Amino acid sequence: MGYEGGLPHRLTLEGRERLSITGVEHVERFDETGIVLVTAAGVLEIRGEELHIDKLSLDGGELWVEGQIDSLCYEEQERNRGFWQRLFG
Repeated sequence: MGYEGGLPHRLTLEGRERLSITGVEHVERFDETGIVLVTAAGVLEIRGEELHIDKLSLDGGELWVEGQIDSLCYEEQERNRGFWQRLFG
């Protein structure tokens, strides 16, 4: 999957406690056990415990997360379809 003209996407994981991400376009939701965000490479779900967003700059497309990071998972993103169309197919 390409960047489709968006911001360059990069993940940097330090141990399992600190994560920096570039190419962030939008944060869908977040709480202490999960963060879902739209990146230049698709929808990314971060799961863990005691997660918190240390810094967020949507203008620069950067996000820093701290906490116990258990998993990172990409989902396919359908950019041309709206939320309800994706939800109800």
